Amino acid sequence: MKRHLGFWLAAGWAAVLVLPWHIGGFWPVFWPGAQQNGPSAGDGMPALIQGLLLGRPWLLASVLPLLAALAGLRAKGGAKGGADGRARSAWLTAAGAGGLGWLLVESLAVTQPGLGLGAAAYALACLVLGAHGLALRGWCKGDVFIVASIGLVLGSILVFVGFPVVTILLSAVQGDDGRLTVAGLFDKLTDSGIWGLGCVLGTGSTCGVAWNTLALAGVVGVLTTGTGLAFALIAVRTGFRFKAALRLASILPVITPPFVIGLAIILLFGRAGVVTDLLSTLFDIPRSRWIYGMPGVVMAQILAFTPISFLVLVGVLQGVSPTLEEASQTLRATPWITFRTVTLPLIRPGLANAFLISFIESLADFGNPLVLGGNFDVLSTKIFYAVVGAAHDQGRAAVLAIILLSFTLSAFLAQRRWLGRRSYTTVAGKGDAGLPSPLPSGVRIAASAVAALWTGLTVLVYGTILVGGFLKSLGRDNTLTLIHYQTAFGIETGPNGWWFSGSAWDSLFTTLGVSLVAMPLTAALGLLTAYLLVRQSFVGRGAFEFLTMLSFAIPGTVIGVSYILAFNTPPLELTGTGLILIIAFVFRNMPVGIRAGIATLSQIDKSLDEASLTLGARSFTTLRRVILPLLRPAIVTAMVYSFVRAITSVSAVIFLVTAKYNLATAYIVGRAEVGEYGLAIAYSSALIAIMVVALLAIQLLVGERRLGRRTAALPVSTSASKVNA
Repeated sequence: MKRHLGFWLAAGWAAVLVLPWHIGGFWPVFWPGAQQNGPSAGDGMPALIQGLLLGRPWLLASVLPLLAALAGLRAKGGAKGGADGRARSAWLTAAGAGGLGWLLVESLAVTQPGLGLGAAAYALACLVLGAHGLALRGWCKGDVFIVASIGLVLGSILVFVGFPVVTILLSAVQGDDGRLTVAGLFDKLTDSGIWGLGCVLGTGSTCGVAWNTLALAGVVGVLTTGTGLAFALIAVRTGFRFKAALRLASILPVITPPFVIGLAIILLFGRAGVVTDLLSTLFDIPRSRWIYGMPGVVMAQILAFTPISFLVLVGVLQGVSPTLEEASQTLRATPWITFRTVTLPLIRPGLANAFLISFIESLADFGNPLVLGGNFDVLSTKIFYAVVGAAHDQGRAAVLAIILLSFTLSAFLAQRRWLGRRSYTTVAGKGDAGLPSPLPSGVRIAASAVAALWTGLTVLVYGTILVGGFLKSLGRDNTLTLIHYQTAFGIETGPNGWWFSGSAWDSLFTTLGVSLVAMPLTAALGLLTAYLLVRQSFVGRGAFEFLTMLSFAIPGTVIGVSYILAFNTPPLELTGTGLILIIAFVFRNMPVGIRAGIATLSQIDKSLDEASLTLGARSFTTLRRVILPLLRPAIVTAMVYSFVRAITSVSAVIFLVTAKYNLATAYIVGRAEVGEYGLAIAYSSALIAIMVVALLAIQLLVGERRLGRRTAALPVSTSASKVNA
């Protein structure tokens, strides 16, 4: 313990003595002319030097918690009981709470530049020192890693999710003059445009935007979960020969910007689309605009969100114990009864998590409704227009966001009630050599039909996307050309050698860099949070779980605007930097890693953890050597989703990009806005190819978990069947 304490205490001293306390420098050293250039010249200097030389005495108080931690380190003994143990615990707890508390107070109360690397390192050091003190008091069975992890996850969520959300929601009670008022809040919440039932009552008016949103999310959640289950059953429980191609086809939509899928659907099924024209010519079917509205949005969202359900369900289905299914067959149950009474109940966590993710994704999506919605309005598009429209009604956007949050909370509570307190453990410490039960013929046929329909539609959509990049003007001038790829990704040579002349290279390099940094951070934070929720018991765990899903429920446009409002001024000045893009991606995509981790951990027996702890391993060692190898499906899900979402995200970052940190999706949107559809589709095709290669590399790097089960199905002996009969 003293070694660990010494390391974090040294990190705290380095934060105030070496690292830049504010934004404005990196690895700064004292230079004599700093004071002559004004106070801003020393913003990148360490806290102690600023406090002594730049007239910022409040920074000197940051040393006091470190002195308290030093006193705790020098205290004799380390037992949880006894006077020495209590003294060390008191000193360390005071050091952690005092350091974090003073950093918060001086950041909010004193006008100064935004916090930098030194302040971040100082906060982390104080957090771990305080966790040591609380562990000595017996918190979380004295496990420092668990206490520090809870503090780290909760603190990061409060700063990068709670603070921006509170900032944007305060706009709901602000008047035009910026003062807080609640007079018009009730009128905004009960607006007939939100809750109207004209379409149901037959008054001729449309339904309120809230009912449209709920109906769309419910339909998409059910259909997406069913389609994802069909793919998972085929991939895990059948002898389908082309499983690799099936997996590739199932993840194609998630690696494509959603508005590109919407554009392809319009080009295929719009009034002048290819399929519409073919049906009109061959079968004299009249042209219509049926694609614009709820049917088109449902189609696009099923294409886009089914891969998420598949990635969640395939890992859960792999964890179902074949021994339980064999026991059912031994009792002479038919394959259908075994599937209905054994297999389906055991994958309920996966079904619930897949539905919840799809439901919330549909609530938060605005790209597909924006392209295909027509007169069918949903909350996300209304929020988007309230933020960027001519009216620029930020208060109305905040009110709509509150309603959207209430829908998410309701879905969250309904999921918990459906799952209840049942046990879904199927992976224990004993080997399992059972064989998976064959699928009932009806289930196999239905799954194959659903997968075939979905795959055919996906191939048709992506064929349009891939071909469109090689046509001069899709639908108008179908002459083959490479001009779009040359414009975006041209490489030329000159006197100084080769150089990237294409207009898309800068945004591509920035996108890949930000995505690769955000990917492991998202997976690590999400799976750590899932581990804390499933394996640890602490006060407020339910509220903690809901907070982790909060960023997933808010439309991306609201997240982007809230980040601008929250991080455009001190104490955290992040607007215009690449760091704010990484943070937005991490906390926007983290809930998928959490839900995938929870679904997989629900199947792993806690006796594995207990056996490791009994043998003397600490919780961190148990997590690293026992739990993580069994979490490989969840790791793949989290990494794949975070990487592709970081590349394809539009709404969450459309307000955060700058000329220096421009992203691929922002570039594509810009090209589409000026009518350069060929260039936009060509760039999208290149992104798809890049992400396919990246996903294959992630799968090879992480691998698959080994459960010691046979994979080949044994033939059923006729004579043996007669004997059993």
